[in-house]
Amino acid sequence: MTDDPTPEPFDEAEYRRRQRSRANLMAWILGGLALLFFLITMARMVR
Repeated sequence: MTDDPTPEPFDEAEYRRRQRSRANLMAWILGGLALLFFLITMARMVR
């Protein structure tokens, strides 16, 4: 009935690269938030 295209073969190396890239992005975001909270806390203590 429908002509399903054959799925592309699973590329484990590409999957791992994307996963590592996403993990690095999340680490930078979380590190930035931690730094932001730290700086806000220090600014409030100085006042």
